[in-house]
Amino acid sequence: MTFDIDMIKKVYERYPERIAAARQIVGKPLTLSEKILYTHLWEGNATQVYERGNSYVDFAPDRVAMQDATAQMALLQFMQAGKSKVAVPSTAHADHLIQAKVGADKDLQEGINKNSEVFNFLSSVCDKYGIGFWKPGAGIIHQVVLENYAFPGGMMIGTDSHTVNAGGLGMVAIGVGGADAVDVMAGMAWELKMPKLIGVKLTGKMSGWTSAKDVILKVAGILTVKGGTGCIVEYFGEGAESLSATGKGTICNMGAEIGATTSTFGYDDSMRRYLAATGRQDVVDAADKIAEHLTGDAEVYANPHQYFDQLIEINLSELTPHLNGPFTPDLATPVSEFRAKAEANGWPLEVEWALIGSCTNSSYEDLSRAASIVEDAVAKGVKPKAILGINPGSEQVKYTAERDGFLDSFRKFENARIFTNACGPCIGQWDREGAEKGEKNSIIHSFNRNFAKRADGNPNTHAFVASPEMVAAVAISGRLDFNPITDTLTAENGEQVKLDEPKGSELPARGFAVEDAGYQAPSADGSIVQVNVSPTSDRLQLLEEFPAWDGKNIEGAKVLIKAFGKCTTDHISMAGPWLKYRGHLDNISNNMLIGAVNAYNMETNKVKNQLDGSYGEVPAVQRAYKAAGVPSIVVGDQNYGEGSSREHAAMEPRHLGVKAVLVKSFARIHETNLKKQGMLGLTFANEADYDKIQEDDTVNFLDLEQFAPGKQLTLEFVHADGTKDIVMANHTYNAQQIDWFKAGSALNLIKQQEN
Repeated sequence: MTFDIDMIKKVYERYPERIAAARQIVGKPLTLSEKILYTHLWEGNATQVYERGNSYVDFAPDRVAMQDATAQMALLQFMQAGKSKVAVPSTAHADHLIQAKVGADKDLQEGINKNSEVFNFLSSVCDKYGIGFWKPGAGIIHQVVLENYAFPGGMMIGTDSHTVNAGGLGMVAIGVGGADAVDVMAGMAWELKMPKLIGVKLTGKMSGWTSAKDVILKVAGILTVKGGTGCIVEYFGEGAESLSATGKGTICNMGAEIGATTSTFGYDDSMRRYLAATGRQDVVDAADKIAEHLTGDAEVYANPHQYFDQLIEINLSELTPHLNGPFTPDLATPVSEFRAKAEANGWPLEVEWALIGSCTNSSYEDLSRAASIVEDAVAKGVKPKAILGINPGSEQVKYTAERDGFLDSFRKFENARIFTNACGPCIGQWDREGAEKGEKNSIIHSFNRNFAKRADGNPNTHAFVASPEMVAAVAISGRLDFNPITDTLTAENGEQVKLDEPKGSELPARGFAVEDAGYQAPSADGSIVQVNVSPTSDRLQLLEEFPAWDGKNIEGAKVLIKAFGKCTTDHISMAGPWLKYRGHLDNISNNMLIGAVNAYNMETNKVKNQLDGSYGEVPAVQRAYKAAGVPSIVVGDQNYGEGSSREHAAMEPRHLGVKAVLVKSFARIHETNLKKQGMLGLTFANEADYDKIQEDDTVNFLDLEQFAPGKQLTLEFVHADGTKDIVMANHTYNAQQIDWFKAGSALNLIKQQEN
């Protein structure tokens, strides 16, 4: 079945008129990204040109998607908005809270047992407000969205940074915080700074061991984790058309790791094939009528340097497999160069675990190609040296892969583990035996992120990102430096053998099949549905309004922490065991910044309490400041808030009384989340001023009363010896965002406007 086909047809009906209006206003050929953006303007037909990287624009997204860990806070906020039903099609997906330990059946049941309160809450709140609910075991949100909801030329926002995965079907799909989702579900405009455009021209065609994953691993190496910030990455060229839809999804998915707003591909035959195979021929029929509008104009792709702010060219015929990492997804190394680099850096080469899955690489095609490697090894008498773990992307993928024998292929490795159709190890939901010992080791996976402690909680686990094919090959060899293109393995009979190149199926020859996909449709009339949250629950907590700004300068603030180096949302609000508190703001605030490195002692979760001179855990010290009525600020480094879209990283400091975050630069989603929650997100006008901030400083804002768009703020840092430094801070707040700050949060302002 096709969900929301009437909505999709309405979007397509307005395309020709809105494209014509945009083309007339812009006065030049349009990229695909521009077509989708201009056809989704809140105002309707374009009446002005929006400047890339500068203009704030109101958009009207077609739909919203939420995963269970973020949906809790998003829907708790939506309950405050006073609406009876969501204004656009919306879904919530139970995929983050199921831990991988033993295997699919036991782990799923254990996850349901442990999280029944949360799942029941999500089920009832979705039922009440007209939201589709995908139950535990149904699959990973982004794979389920690709299979059921993504459509060429659409615009979607989702409360997960990897919402961008839907670009594999030609969407502009953007990860946001829950407050942004609330705006759209409440029927309001969604604001975004007009993105810049990066074009990636793909030529040639992949073969052998190279896969779509290697495209984005290569791009990550070129652009780094912040090179795509504020940009949409648009892929095009003959190489792009040669990729499968799920391969395109993989590439778009990891666009989050370069900081990109989103990534996308033009509508082509691979998308037609995938839509038809997943039961959406009616979407193909509708899209074909306006196919010319669902890709960039020919003139753009013929002369891309004239239309993109940056251009990258990659020849797929020359691309080779990569391994990225450790500890950052942009440290890219071709497999052929890995041994020398690993030895030079002291990376452990032996691998105990190899993991395939996540929202990045868990499609039917991914499993089929990895299974072919396993079958080849078995046929040649080679036993695996590492444990191979598999997380299928959805119940539909798992059911079909089981029917077609791929899961049985994996089971031919005695120590293989088939885990639940859920995120599992990718987000730290992995009960890995021995991880608590903290031993230095390496793992390899087909996930998207590999920050320290992310998969198993061990800071000494070196995680490397690769394609499913390479993960399978490394699992067999037991070594990261194994190059299947050139190296041999020793069979049980002592013979030296080479693995054959991977083979796979883009789509199942007999079609997809599933008995129960795991979908719960909402009630037609949700007014009688009760959503109960126990006041004594430690998992769920109804929200209270954040206080409005008092209109005065912030004075006497203390520096809670000066974070050193990489400080992602994982460092600010860890996942793993903390996921259980995602619906309870006060409880989860006990993980605030516990992973950040304190620049003054180079330790984590140990900061100075200026009230008594003692050292304590970050949340405890901040709670002491809040209890004493003392404001505080957080100071950070480059690309602060990189990674997940989790708004808890903004809500926790807000809840505990932090007034401002002053950094060298922000990751896009986190900066927006801070703004939405009524926080001050500021950047150093002179990055060298970061070094002037001392541990015992007291901070005074000198001109916050004149807070205005484009106007710098002046901060006075008073040192313990009485000397002072004046620091100028930049910000990107527009007039509406300043109103959020004044009201105490964007949600506060929504409620004021309703009343």
